[in-house]
Amino acid sequence: MGLGDKISNKAEELKGKAKETVGKVTGNEELEAEGKLDQGKSGLKQAGEGVKDAAKDVKDAFKK
Repeated sequence: MGLGDKISNKAEELKGKAKETVGKVTGNEELEAEGKLDQGKSGLKQAGEGVKDAAKDVKDAFKK
């Protein structure tokens, strides 16, 4: 994946952490859960990027 996607996913993770923190501080369980969900989605996207990057590395190794 490109750098833009990585930045976007990291921003989504940070947004999720912020939502979770605000939810905890204000006692808003729904906002806290939404923040955790955002972080989880971001983590899955980042893991997918890692798999794609690894597959590209393997493909490039076989080309040499």
